[in-house]
Amino acid sequence: MGSHQDTWTVAGRTFRSRLIIGTGKYVDYAQNAAALVASGAEIVTVALRRVNVSDPAAPRLVDFIDPGKYTYLPNTAGCYTAEDAIRTLRLAREAGGWNLVKLEVLGDRKTLYPDMVETLRATDILIKDGFDVMVYCSDDPLMCKRLEEAGAAAIMPLAAPIGSGLGIQNPVNIRLIIEAAKVPVLVDAGVGTASDAAIAMELGCDGVLMNTAIAEARDPVMMAGAMKAAVEAGRLAYRAGRMKKKLYADPSSPLAGLI
Repeated sequence: MGSHQDTWTVAGRTFRSRLIIGTGKYVDYAQNAAALVASGAEIVTVALRRVNVSDPAAPRLVDFIDPGKYTYLPNTAGCYTAEDAIRTLRLAREAGGWNLVKLEVLGDRKTLYPDMVETLRATDILIKDGFDVMVYCSDDPLMCKRLEEAGAAAIMPLAAPIGSGLGIQNPVNIRLIIEAAKVPVLVDAGVGTASDAAIAMELGCDGVLMNTAIAEARDPVMMAGAMKAAVEAGRLAYRAGRMKKKLYADPSSPLAGLI
């Protein structure tokens, strides 16, 4: 099966690209739009508290990134309580009709780690309210299973703290989460460069979400292209099945029949 046929589905929507990019920290919306094109992403996540999507008196994201062409994924960046997150997403649904959303409820301003108690509570309320919820969460396999049981459309464990660029710090947990999940698993937060994205995909993730790794690169558009290639390469490597690791050397050429 070719990579062009290798799709993934979340909440009944099917996508070809397994890369999701954000809309923060870019120089301007034009640079953001150029990076989006280079990335090949079909989903763009939007921090509703920080990005202008509706005020015509100021530059609007929708004038640069067409919501008819790309899937907007409203997120709750900057929310520290379940109530704030729920209110933000209800406003998003009223403003743009967006039902597929990304939930994040942060625990503190230093680590930006998710408050999993509030996250689980918000997930439960939003699902009962008819939302399809993709959830940013800790890399705790038990909490991820709880989110799935609550009805989350996708589980999105962090690789490392938001904006840190440290890459995947706990590949064992990510692998355990993937093995136990019956919904898509995407690494969200902490990716710094192309190799980090490739590792996430090689572990078996359905996708990778990133913002700072592209936006704060010296050349964001070029980095977006690198991330596109990395996600595709990592996915192909996962599907191909890597060789077993060995403690000792194993000659590439057989030793039998040597002259």
